[in-house]
Amino acid sequence: MIDAHHHVWDLAVRDQPWIEADWPIRRSYSLADLAAEARPAGVEATVLVQTVPDPAETPELLALAARSGGAELRVAGVVGWVDLTAPDVADALAALAAAEGGDRLAGIRHGVQSEEDPRWLDRPDVRRGLRAVGAAGLAYDLLTVPHQLPAAVRTARDLPEIRFVLDHLSKPLIARGDTTPWADDLRALAALPNVAAKLSGLVTEADWTQWSVATLRPYAEVALDAFGPDRLMFGSDWPVCLLAAGSYGEVVDAARELTAGLSEAERAEVFAGTARRWYRWPG
Repeated sequence: MIDAHHHVWDLAVRDQPWIEADWPIRRSYSLADLAAEARPAGVEATVLVQTVPDPAETPELLALAARSGGAELRVAGVVGWVDLTAPDVADALAALAAAEGGDRLAGIRHGVQSEEDPRWLDRPDVRRGLRAVGAAGLAYDLLTVPHQLPAAVRTARDLPEIRFVLDHLSKPLIARGDTTPWADDLRALAALPNVAAKLSGLVTEADWTQWSVATLRPYAEVALDAFGPDRLMFGSDWPVCLLAAGSYGEVVDAARELTAGLSEAERAEVFAGTARRWYRWPG
């Protein structure tokens, strides 16, 4: 089993300004902390994802990945960050690939959700950066919110050579029970063969105190129908998921229940195969 989306951070090294002061996750989280929860759930490997737009973070994550394994989990892939709009983005990607753990660099991500311009992904400088990501053989994780999905559709359609991965199903408004126009836009994105998605982050888009598998199911079913299990991958979004869940295991159990109607082979895709293929792990 592979967890295709989680984070670690050390607040003594770097602040995480997106974490609210009163949130219980406002503390440091290590790979050992994750292993203590993920190993009992059957997880054997993970994808470690960036949290802040800081060029110093990704080399640290790559080095952590290179040293992972043994008593801890194996970080098989890292989704890092570079400034897509910088003129030297190709050089920055090459430097990451040459760094310790550079062979674990699997993808790049930017917090598009925080960009005020809903057409940020359409910008020529962003598209140039995305082409550099594709030329480096990397996937690009789309961290968007529902109103940014049309731009994501245009971008993936215009750049068919790039493998895109949609994080958290673009954060549908589960707490409000809204499925439109999110569902139609998600289907439009899924119609493009160069896009996969993560069954992740749903519990924190629901009501943190009252969510249930039943409230998540309509959104998971849209994704399963649109992408199919061979383009959908499980991610815990740990430790962010702890804002709404009591434990890592609770998130895993919810994902298993949401995919209970799939065949054994299809579930193997969601919980391992899709991540392996989409991030092109060596070995």
